[in-house]
Amino acid sequence: MQLLEVSIRKAGYEEQYSVIHDIGFRLQEGELIGLIGPNGAGKSTTIKSILGLTKHMDGAIHFTGPTGNYAYIPEQPILYDSMTLWEHMELAASAYGLERESFLSRAEELLIQFRLSEVRHHLPSSFSKGMQQKIMLILGFLIRPDVYIVDEPFVGLDPKATKDFLDLLLLERKRGAGVLMSTHVLDTAERICDSFVLISDGRIVAQGTLDEVRAQCGLHDAPLFECFHSLT
Repeated sequence: MQLLEVSIRKAGYEEQYSVIHDIGFRLQEGELIGLIGPNGAGKSTTIKSILGLTKHMDGAIHFTGPTGNYAYIPEQPILYDSMTLWEHMELAASAYGLERESFLSRAEELLIQFRLSEVRHHLPSSFSKGMQQKIMLILGFLIRPDVYIVDEPFVGLDPKATKDFLDLLLLERKRGAGVLMSTHVLDTAERICDSFVLISDGRIVAQGTLDEVRAQCGLHDAPLFECFHSLT
């Protein structure tokens, strides 16, 4: 089942200047697409366009899953200084209309998984960067959406938290959720992604499975790292 269709002819933040051009792909049920590219390539603009956050966008974005719900997990944690971790979770549950019993069960599960049970009533302003990033992951996983849009999820996470994240992501994909993930951690991306969209200078330079990307850059059996550098 198709969950997301992206067809962006051009998009940017000023009417006369487009940052990205001709970005198109489809995300299927259970699929993990890696959005790969150097800094300034247009990855963030692509994600913002999908989320409806670019001021000028010519194209169409269709969330076509059973619920149409998606979760966005940003690279930089976005949290309220005056709200505790638990209050952030309650706010997210309320925004998505989660039933109280379902929320309590899922919330407890995630707090235990990410080892934040003891600080549920603490303010995130006192947390480390890694702990704040865990909160963003918890809020994303809380609602069990059709689509996860994840921007550089590994920044600030320790190895244990990274494994917890990847394990949960795998469970969600088995449930049928699709994932679009932007990352610079290419060895991990090569291991977990089903396919890739490589962007450079605002345009797609290669896309498809790793073997298809290898064929497009003429480097058979090369790791993603070498393909990335040959194309960008």
